[in-house]
Amino acid sequence: MVHGERVVLPAATRAEAAKAVTAFTDAYNKADKAYDSSLDAPYVTGALSDIDSARLRAGHVNSPSGNANHTPLTLTDVKITIPEKAGWPRWFVADARGNKGGNYRWVLVFTRGDLGERWQVSYLTLMAPGTVPAFKTDEDGWAEAVPAGAGGLAVRPDELSKTYADYLKNGGKAFADGRDTSGLRADRAKEAKKPGLVRQFIDEPLTHGDYAPLALRTADGGALVFFTTHHYEKQTAYTGATVPVPNKDVRALIKGDVKQSLTLESIANQAVLDPAGSGPVRMLGRVQGLTSAQGA
Repeated sequence: MVHGERVVLPAATRAEAAKAVTAFTDAYNKADKAYDSSLDAPYVTGALSDIDSARLRAGHVNSPSGNANHTPLTLTDVKITIPEKAGWPRWFVADARGNKGGNYRWVLVFTRGDLGERWQVSYLTLMAPGTVPAFKTDEDGWAEAVPAGAGGLAVRPDELSKTYADYLKNGGKAFADGRDTSGLRADRAKEAKKPGLVRQFIDEPLTHGDYAPLALRTADGGALVFFTTHHYEKQTAYTGATVPVPNKDVRALIKGDVKQSLTLESIANQAVLDPAGSGPVRMLGRVQGLTSAQGA
């Protein structure tokens, strides 16, 4: 008898992984065309599920008959990286050229918790061409999964979510400068100075269950790590003023009446290059999506 929880095996066959990519793409397109999250709900989980379902929910409120601007997502030049590992969950990474979002690579993490489960996408980030790192593979082409608690990296994978949340609040040198690190902090500082509106940010780690970090060993000894964070932004207007609602998609997700404050809740999934030894950690891709809003 083979005990899958103890034996080190490839997480999927290459044919099985290719089928999972096609199944996800088909479901994603059906859901996007109809603005109906039930059509791809079985194929998404974790951060992507939260972001995608809120997007589709807002789309349905604003266009109940469906998405008039729907363009099917097509993924070409698909590269699949499958790690060998023991136990569950099993997972693999697919990166492909997408026909949306410019010239970016769509990088997806497929996961499942049991042999009888469907493959679901838990992480989806976009990376600039040439930034998807080379992975360490054996002679058969199988990659190496890095445990969440592994040492030897600038930041342990299971500590990246908290480290990033702390960085957004306090700054520091854990992350290399870039749009989603020093740039995001600078944008927030600028927003905070706008007259008539007070903005407060709360950033929290999110690491349980389907939000747990997943990491692949890179050829240089570091790791590509996917992790999730949870964010709140509260906008409060001065007495006599009202908080502006950014757009109709935000309005579709608001509960309550926006009078003096608006609290936006969002989920973000990040992909970083976590180097061996010392830092800084480099952000390769980040997607943040509004999941709910509350007016008061």
